[in-house]
Amino acid sequence: MTTNSPQTDSQKIIIYTDGACSGNPGDGGWGAILMFKEHQKQISGSQKDTTNNQMEIKAVIESLKVIKKSSEIIIYTDSKYVMDGITKWINGWKINGWKTADKKPVKNCELWRQLDIEVNKHSIEWRWIKGHSGNKYNEIADNLAREAIFKNI
Repeated sequence: MTTNSPQTDSQKIIIYTDGACSGNPGDGGWGAILMFKEHQKQISGSQKDTTNNQMEIKAVIESLKVIKKSSEIIIYTDSKYVMDGITKWINGWKINGWKTADKKPVKNCELWRQLDIEVNKHSIEWRWIKGHSGNKYNEIADNLAREAIFKNI
C-alpha cells in the first residue's frame, strides 16, 4: 500500500467502493462514496440475479462514470478480486483475447471491459482495505450496497 501525505491526497478524488449480494448468485447491490476536498457524494444501485464479484466491479465502474473529466483518483476496495483483476490480471487477459492463463473465458468479461474503459480515462492509484475493519468510509460503502439490495429490488 502506498501512503501519501495528506496534502497530496487532498488534491485527488478518493473513492471507497463495495458490493454485496443476498445469496450468491442472488439480488445484489453496490455502493460507493466519492470525496474531493470537502465534498462527498454517495451512490448506489442494485441488480437481480448477480454475484458479489459482479457488484464489486460494478461499484467501481459506476463510481468512475460519475467523474466527468480526467482526474487523479485513489480507489479503496475490500475486494481482492477487483484489486488483483485490475492490477495483475487484466493486461494478460487483453493480450490473450480475454482468456485466462488456462485459456478459459474471463468470468465477468463484459464488466471487466467496461471497467477497463473507465479506468483508462483517469490516473488511478489502487488501495486494498480489509473489509469490516472499522474504516468509516468502507463501512459507508458497505451499508450503501446492502441498503440498495432491499431498497431497489
